[in-house]
Amino acid sequence: MKSAEIRDAYLQFFQSKGHEIVPSSSLIPGNDPTLLFTNAGMVQFKDVFLGDDVRSYSRATSSQRCVRAGGKHNDLENVGYTARHHTFFEMLGNFSFGDYFKQDAIHYAWEFLTSPEWLNISADKLTVTVYQEDDEAYAIWKDQVGVPADRIIRIGDKGGRYQSDNFWAMGDTGPCGPCTEIFYDHGEDIWGGPPGSPEEDGDRFIEIWNVVFMQYNRSADGQMAQLPKPSVDTGMGLERIAAVMQDVHSNYEIDMFQALLKDAAEKTGTTDLENKSLRVIADHIRSCSFLIADGVLPSNEGRGYVLRRIIRRAVRHGHKLGQKAAFFHKLVAGLAGQMGEAYPELYSLQAQIEKVLLAEEQQFEKTLDKGMSVLEDALKNLKGAVVPGDVLFTLYDTYGFPLDLTADIARERELSVDEAGYEAAMAEQRARARAAGAFKVDYTAGLKLQGETAFTGYNALVGESRITALYKDGDEVSVLAEGDEGVILLDSTPFYAESGGQVGDAGYLSSAAGRFEVRDCTKQSNNHLHVGVVLQGTLKKGDVVATQVDPDVRQATALNHSATHLLHAALREILGDHVTQKGSLVDSERLRFDFSHFEAVKPDELKAIEARVNQQILANSAVETELCNMERAQEKGAMALFGEKYGDEVRVLSMGDGFSVELCGGTHVQRTGDIGQIRIVSESGVASGVRRIEAITGSKALALFDETEALVAQVSQLVKARPDTLTDKVTQLVSHNRQLEKELEQLKAKLASAASGDILSQAVDVNGVKVLASQLEGADMKALDSSVAQLKDKLGSSVVLLASPSDEKINLIAGVSADLQGKISAGNLIKYFAPLVGGKGGGKPDKAKGAGTDVAALPEALKTVEAWVKEQLA
Repeated sequence: MKSAEIRDAYLQFFQSKGHEIVPSSSLIPGNDPTLLFTNAGMVQFKDVFLGDDVRSYSRATSSQRCVRAGGKHNDLENVGYTARHHTFFEMLGNFSFGDYFKQDAIHYAWEFLTSPEWLNISADKLTVTVYQEDDEAYAIWKDQVGVPADRIIRIGDKGGRYQSDNFWAMGDTGPCGPCTEIFYDHGEDIWGGPPGSPEEDGDRFIEIWNVVFMQYNRSADGQMAQLPKPSVDTGMGLERIAAVMQDVHSNYEIDMFQALLKDAAEKTGTTDLENKSLRVIADHIRSCSFLIADGVLPSNEGRGYVLRRIIRRAVRHGHKLGQKAAFFHKLVAGLAGQMGEAYPELYSLQAQIEKVLLAEEQQFEKTLDKGMSVLEDALKNLKGAVVPGDVLFTLYDTYGFPLDLTADIARERELSVDEAGYEAAMAEQRARARAAGAFKVDYTAGLKLQGETAFTGYNALVGESRITALYKDGDEVSVLAEGDEGVILLDSTPFYAESGGQVGDAGYLSSAAGRFEVRDCTKQSNNHLHVGVVLQGTLKKGDVVATQVDPDVRQATALNHSATHLLHAALREILGDHVTQKGSLVDSERLRFDFSHFEAVKPDELKAIEARVNQQILANSAVETELCNMERAQEKGAMALFGEKYGDEVRVLSMGDGFSVELCGGTHVQRTGDIGQIRIVSESGVASGVRRIEAITGSKALALFDETEALVAQVSQLVKARPDTLTDKVTQLVSHNRQLEKELEQLKAKLASAASGDILSQAVDVNGVKVLASQLEGADMKALDSSVAQLKDKLGSSVVLLASPSDEKINLIAGVSADLQGKISAGNLIKYFAPLVGGKGGGKPDKAKGAGTDVAALPEALKTVEAWVKEQLA
């Protein structure tokens, strides 16, 4: 069976068992800030397992794309050197959320693997493991499935209680439970032993399926309580099961990788398909392409840094194979051919992925050869078998060599690397770079919340609600008194909680006994958290309060949020479909929109974008919302916003008769005309491949027009011109000013030339060399440069240093005639002289420049030049 056929068969099997087929989520986890990347199939369901989210289904199945190349789960250094490590892989999974448990999960796994209707793997080739204490799972395998006792292995704890390969935990606390694993026996001709044996690390017995039984909740004191709804989380690597079904021992031998390896060989000009570098390249094109498709771009931090590391590792392996030209981006088309049917975004974003990869290849190309030269020199002079940490850091900091890339090269030379020294150097750099910042106190951190808040703010800004909980300093309290800062939970609220880039609402909660100023509103576990301070009186749990959202702030925010949607659509229409949102901030003052684009937006493009949005505003079309499932939303062409997590029911916002259709839970205007107008105030770069537009709308945009008009009037008055002739008048003034500057420069040059002629007599003879070190008043650097050239011509074999003080700065320039440059360097003269007057400088042997600040020290410093020249000539 081909890999694609196995994927389809798996999903069809579990669909036949009542499971909802859930599409793969993004590689950027939407509900877990602790994870760098999605690294397992259960990540998108984590909130369901924790009880913080409820889906319309209790059984699910998926083929989840995963990356393990950073953070805790990092397989990068093993990729290409082992049979089964990858940066990118697909995890087939089936999940039960309080529905079926051990018996069904085990039977499903066995049926899919061994049934002639499905994979038809011989039962004799399979061995299973269970947790040492899990008698229930053991009995199901032995008595119901019929696996012989000698092929059911109990795996116990290694160290403390529940520290076993067959006991899974989400963390130190929370849901956890035993697991059972299924291993495939590749046969006696492959070295290795069964799980739990001393030879378990061999390749004979390979784990192909893991079934986790989440049946306990572990508390902070280590106590295990039975979960009210035990659940199931399983995972089977597509690449591993494909190797089994295709009767090969390495994942790189399966159909999908063989196609990628051949493509990589062609693009690098290599014929040896067994070459480890080809494996690295074939693996890395998958992770890089999918990361870029999911919105990650190369950068120097976070996810972008991991992507950059992977790209550069692939490029370096291409160099090892002799391919010096950019090649990596050319592999995207072949990958789309292999996986595009399952993941159509590879086709739709192919051009963007290729563009990102090519730009990164070209950037790395500029430093690769020089960095390799530095590394080679370091390795030649290496004493011992460890590459020092300072060398590792220099290669990273100066030449962009990630640590694991240098470690790769070191390993090829049978060397190790000083990671501790590298980390110490990195820590010093971070300490130097760390800037002081003002941080807002998070009054909502660590709150344990129950229930949920009903949001009424789409249709009303006022209402009446009951206080369900109060918090102060992270602890639940029964009352908040005047002056207390805290958090209030209500059973319903019109206050919008910060989400999707839109800031939380502000306003007031009032009762007969007290008044609370809401300064922010956030959301946690389906609850709206009203953060603020008690202005007067007291507020107690159970009190009924009047809720009032600040209407002016809400309306101004809505204008900017709706304009952001129109701006996004206009950017895609004018710049291209590669534009995707990379972040946003919407408040009552302005909107900020970050998007993927690899060059500055041209002024005429910005004008066209602004005009297109204003055209939609003038059309004054109705803003429509619809609640529907994700399938219906996709049929409408809705775009999901970056970093947002969506449930089974989504809110589709349509503007401009289909001009903009996006998923959004924010607050918006009723008609596009309400926005008034938009003015783009800035466009800039914020990261590699990410641009930022800031804009204003409504009264703020009108105020900007008024300010601009007032400025034009003021300037017109200053230059004595009418507004309609202002450009011509300013052009004339600029031209006249340039002419005057040119004349001034000419006068200065003449004065400097005359002055330089006057100081010729100050030159002294030092062993046949004319040495002139003098002060030239009123000369800028250009005049000094001209004077040094004239003096060298007149003096012949000479060393000249001129200094011109102006206010608190001294301009310095030195020149050495051609016949002396083998002994005396102008650059060295400036390096010697500049510190004497509180400055620095440098240059080439024939000419060098510098500057100083200690004008008082200049006369004595000039007297030392003669002695310095004598020393050089000795």
